[in-house]
Amino acid sequence: MSLSASRAAPLRRLAASLWRVFRSRLRALVAFHLLFTLLASFLALPAIAWVSRALYARLGADIVTLDRLIALLFTPAGISGALAIQGLAFGLLYWQQAGMLYIATSRHGTSHSRLALEALWHGTRRLPALMGLVVVQVGSHLLLVAPFMVAMTWLYDAWLGGMELYYLQKIRPPALWYFVACALPVLGLWAWLAGRLYLRWLLALPLVALDNAAPVTALKRSVALTQGWRRSIAAAVMLVLIGVVALPILATLAFDTLFTPLLDGLPEHHAVLLPAMLVYLTAYVLLTLALTFAGIALNALLSACLYLQLALGRRHQKRAATPHAGRFAWAIELGVIVLAALQAWWIVGSFALDDDVEIIAHRGSSMRAPENTLPAFRQAAKEGADAVELDVQLSADGAVMVYHDRTLARLAGDARALGTLSREELANVDVGSWFGHDFRGERIPTLEQVLETLRGRAGIMIELKPSPGRGRDLALGVLAELNQETDTRYACWAKAESAIAAYGRCGYPDARREMRLASMSPALVATLAELAPEMRLTLLAQLVIPGTLDRRGFDALGLRHNRITADEMRLAATYDYDVHAWTVNNAERMATLIDMGVDAIITDYPDRLAALLGERRRLSDAGLLLLKLHSWLKR
Repeated sequence: MSLSASRAAPLRRLAASLWRVFRSRLRALVAFHLLFTLLASFLALPAIAWVSRALYARLGADIVTLDRLIALLFTPAGISGALAIQGLAFGLLYWQQAGMLYIATSRHGTSHSRLALEALWHGTRRLPALMGLVVVQVGSHLLLVAPFMVAMTWLYDAWLGGMELYYLQKIRPPALWYFVACALPVLGLWAWLAGRLYLRWLLALPLVALDNAAPVTALKRSVALTQGWRRSIAAAVMLVLIGVVALPILATLAFDTLFTPLLDGLPEHHAVLLPAMLVYLTAYVLLTLALTFAGIALNALLSACLYLQLALGRRHQKRAATPHAGRFAWAIELGVIVLAALQAWWIVGSFALDDDVEIIAHRGSSMRAPENTLPAFRQAAKEGADAVELDVQLSADGAVMVYHDRTLARLAGDARALGTLSREELANVDVGSWFGHDFRGERIPTLEQVLETLRGRAGIMIELKPSPGRGRDLALGVLAELNQETDTRYACWAKAESAIAAYGRCGYPDARREMRLASMSPALVATLAELAPEMRLTLLAQLVIPGTLDRRGFDALGLRHNRITADEMRLAATYDYDVHAWTVNNAERMATLIDMGVDAIITDYPDRLAALLGERRRLSDAGLLLLKLHSWLKR
């Protein structure tokens, strides 16, 4: 026998064993998966959520930027909280895997439903030992990653320290690629060591769950059993991983290719379209549930088959009795179909046939003109923006200047901080040449200049970015400018011939009610609520720690668009505030967020969003319903 054939033989035996167990235990595994999911949903997950909120609350943080998140994770409280949450999550996963391992290796010929209940009880009895294994095994992996995290942090500080994340994503300077080039070998070494450790300890879970071994004993025995089998085990693990990743992609592509075109060919009548969508979504939900189950089950069956082959040897060759179907198992499976149909009905019912989304231009039309400049704001108004978002800071002499960064380095090549310069000095700074020759000599505008430029043309979201200790001063300065603008507008209205002409030339009379104030600081938002209770306030956040934020202190929550989930939208509906998504430049992502129900989208391309909304408004109700379905399927 050739060397390659001898290496392939264990994989063939493993594949045959995995298929045999999967075929004989499929219905019992399905019954267990459904029972465990119900138990986890009603008991375990709420308990984990409660513990998580309690831990998060002790961290003393609610809104976290990426810089603050990194700093938080390296504090004792942050590390303890992350370890506790991760331990609970892995404990739930090990509990589920223990039950599936019991089913896969059982020799009983009982009914599927009874075997599922026995597996649930068996996994519950072994829960203390499983949690001990989590502490040792997962803890070791975390200890392994710690020095690499330190190395990555050092590399980040060395190459990218002081650079704003948005700037890195937008400009992608050479330093970013130097950082990537240095970081990849570090990540590669960590992946190799972590993978090697994972393969050596792969059998620890079945040994704890099935042989009643102590966690440390199981880890030592796993190392001994896998000795000399690492390549075969690695190949098996990689094949299963590829299958778990590829199966949902291929199944979804096949589903979209075969069935989605059928919906497009249906007549645009709700009497036909709605039942067809319900059938389609029911099938899609069932497919999603099946793929989720397949991924979980394949991982457990691989561990079970490796355990049978390496730990028990030939003792496992005796064919196990196949469980027989019982009425309870049939009832569970029928219940899944009913639940899928109900979920499909809920999904269809959640589609709103209106696209009432506000277009907010991020720092103006910042891809057509230099950010936070008067040309960018004028261009945004031309492109259909309902409002522009801008950043304000105080100059050394108290003028409210429209500028984002702390220093002038990025846009003007000047290392000085904006807050150390007077308005007169800032008037000589060129912030347009970096963008293009056509904008050479463009200056940093004052808030007063922007209010005059956009009067009657667009609203403004004013994000306050104060220097340390100047938050209240900045808030008072902004409010003073808005009061002055209000006086100007009332004077303008008094001279107008008609209300229509006045609104187009002067804007809404009370500027404070037309504008919106925003900040990433909950404390500053509270100060603004105290100083100007009549104004709309937006709290901006990159990350909201669950269960810690008081969601009654603002009118809108601005979230990074990839942080907006169905749960966040439900919370917004519960506490009656708007959701603003930032910064969204991809039309497909814009459409997804519109269908999720966000109230405003902040974008560098207001013309793209305006065009998208125009196209959607020209669709019939049935066409828009189909579009929303397609968008939902792509989430």
